Amino acid sequence: GRSKVTIKNLAKMYRQGEPISMMTAQDYPSGLMVDRAGIDVCLVGDSLAMVALGYDSTNPLTVDEMLHHCRAVARGCKSSFLVVDLPYGSYESGPEDAVRTALRFIKEGNAEAVKLEGGKEMAETIRRLTSVGIPVVGHIGLTPQRQSSLGGFRVQGKTATQATRMLEDAMAVQDAGAFMMIVEAMPEEVATCITQKLKVPTIGIGAGVHCSGQVLVYNDAMGIFDRFVPK
Repeated sequence: GRSKVTIKNLAKMYRQGEPISMMTAQDYPSGLMVDRAGIDVCLVGDSLAMVALGYDSTNPLTVDEMLHHCRAVARGCKSSFLVVDLPYGSYESGPEDAVRTALRFIKEGNAEAVKLEGGKEMAETIRRLTSVGIPVVGHIGLTPQRQSSLGGFRVQGKTATQATRMLEDAMAVQDAGAFMMIVEAMPEEVATCITQKLKVPTIGIGAGVHCSGQVLVYNDAMGIFDRFVPK
């Protein structure tokens, strides 16, 4: 099989301008498929709350449920770099909770990095995680775990003020030590500007074609999920 993708490989791809691919998985078969497809980064995304478990949102998903899925994906996904979403409510209350949760995902879940949502308000937490050696992927723009406060799923950064705030968030998350960042549902020009200003790769979801890479959701790609189909 192919050799293991590492943070070093991802940094090298970024420096050389090679697009980075990321795909979500939620169980052993999808982990295996992502791995065999030669995808660079496999994300155990909290969208599995809806896709695999039938919840109405990602919010009810527990750490134990997520660990169960993360372990299953890890058994199938041997070469792609494995990132897991920290579930809603498991990291927001402070850096120590975040470290405790993240360590479980590395130790029990066999994840290689954790992803958490939020901008400058999460900088202290990201700094604390990276200081104890836990690699962090940031996530700015539309942060689905906070969809109710953002008024549902809709494009962020449409106004100049919002766009400026997003760039500030991106810089804060990078400076806190995140090695990669998801930018979701923002105007292409905002995502492009952020990508140009950062020194770490951006992975886009509905953010135009100029990011350092793109996320493909396994079920979207396979067309097997009928509850809501992406445009």
